[in-house]
Amino acid sequence: MANIESAVRRKVANWSVVAVRKDGSQAGKPDLLVTEEPLEIRVESPQQSAQPVAVTMRTPGHDFELAVGFLFTEGMVRRPADVVSVRYCQLPNSAEQQFNVVTVGLAVPFDEALSRRGMVTSASCGICGTGSIEQLTQNVSRIDAAAGPVVTAQLLTSLPEIIRRAQPTFDRTGGLHAAGLVDSKGDAFCVREDIGRHNAVDKVIGKAVLDSRVPIDAHVLVVSGRLSFEIIQKAAMAGISFIAAVGAPSNLAVETADELGITVVGFVRDGAANIYTHRHRISG
Repeated sequence: MANIESAVRRKVANWSVVAVRKDGSQAGKPDLLVTEEPLEIRVESPQQSAQPVAVTMRTPGHDFELAVGFLFTEGMVRRPADVVSVRYCQLPNSAEQQFNVVTVGLAVPFDEALSRRGMVTSASCGICGTGSIEQLTQNVSRIDAAAGPVVTAQLLTSLPEIIRRAQPTFDRTGGLHAAGLVDSKGDAFCVREDIGRHNAVDKVIGKAVLDSRVPIDAHVLVVSGRLSFEIIQKAAMAGISFIAAVGAPSNLAVETADELGITVVGFVRDGAANIYTHRHRISG
């Protein structure tokens, strides 16, 4: 499927600011800001007309991956073959919103109860569709201890730098999160940027779904910020067994990962890291 949105949507916007220096002087200068726009995700099937499922505030780019990744981690897409089309929707009398609505066409009927939830997510933290560890464990299986990548301590502490090298918009603005999938050799399958952490995760998972590479059982999910329950939920739905975060995990994220057999590492920075769960996937 052509991923045309990367070429047609602006990820940054120009703005004039006043810079204040320590000596009290002020001077005007140009600045670049990360673009933030709403994306409405719709879903349809041969038996069902397009229905809105969610609206998320995101940075334009890789919108098709974001839509598919969101639907996959919410359980509306079960396997890559379910997705038969992804397209932008031209709204009547609204050319301005042409690239802010994406419809995913499915080969099979979808659960309309899920589509009626009318989720609204923000760039900072999504509204989790799964409210507890118990509910999540009903939808996913515990990951076997022998599954997943094993990485060296040296590679573990270098993971943020690996995805950092693939963040062109962050270089220009300093205002984006990133998520990436890195294998045990240090090779990145893909890295995606977004103003929202959960959106960046949906984009890399969506890329794997569209490339028929799920479950994601040979890569570490690396995230640039803190680690919430919602990201654990998304990783579990995609079969990811190892997550490394630059920031801190929440207690619910750690408890959920421990229950599901997922390795969680936080504070991966400055050559150090904290291992919270299932440390057998890190070698000396």
